[in-house]
Amino acid sequence: MSIWSRMAEAIAALAKGEPLSAVFDKLRARPDRTVGFAIAVIALGAKMAKADGTVTRDEVIAFREVFLIPPEEEANAARVFNLARQDVAGFDIYAQRIKAMFSDDAAPLCDLLEGLFHIAMADGDYHPKEDAFLQEVAGIFGLSESQFRGVRSRFVDDATRDPYDVLGVSPDAPLPDIRTAWRKLVRETHPDQMMARGVPKEAIKLAERRLVAINRAWEEIQDQAA
Repeated sequence: MSIWSRMAEAIAALAKGEPLSAVFDKLRARPDRTVGFAIAVIALGAKMAKADGTVTRDEVIAFREVFLIPPEEEANAARVFNLARQDVAGFDIYAQRIKAMFSDDAAPLCDLLEGLFHIAMADGDYHPKEDAFLQEVAGIFGLSESQFRGVRSRFVDDATRDPYDVLGVSPDAPLPDIRTAWRKLVRETHPDQMMARGVPKEAIKLAERRLVAINRAWEEIQDQAA
């Protein structure tokens, strides 16, 4: 059964009235963490797209860019999106259950936040309500302000770009420690590592922008130290 078929089943359970907590609890065990991750992007993305008062075609297309949807699965993908959009549960409830699913593992939660930023920026405008939405989601996920700023700097053109935020290190850290942090992030961005922590193979495109930003941040810090 494809990820889209499994996602459709999970969302259908929600639509029939099964408690959200019960559905996410069923998805905690691997390999269904991939389904939970994908449902999270759909559900939070659909709710966030309305944060600025409108859902644009660009935002719908952006979702298709995060997930590579084969033609034979388009009907299932559309069903999942529509069911998620109709669900009356608040985004904060989704975020809390997703946080519980991934426990204290921040990496997949950062992956998810990147997917939401990709959707938010699809129409070329970063609305203040979208920023507030994403900050609240990041807070529920337990991500630090530095982690949030690091992700935001990779997507929002006029956001402050601090290479230390991108690498998650202090400006006072010794260069060897920063190098270690950079290497760790590069390893974590490898597609195999992302899939191992629950990111569906359909969403690995998320890694491309991150790897560019990680390497650029390391180069900037090296230049400053020279």
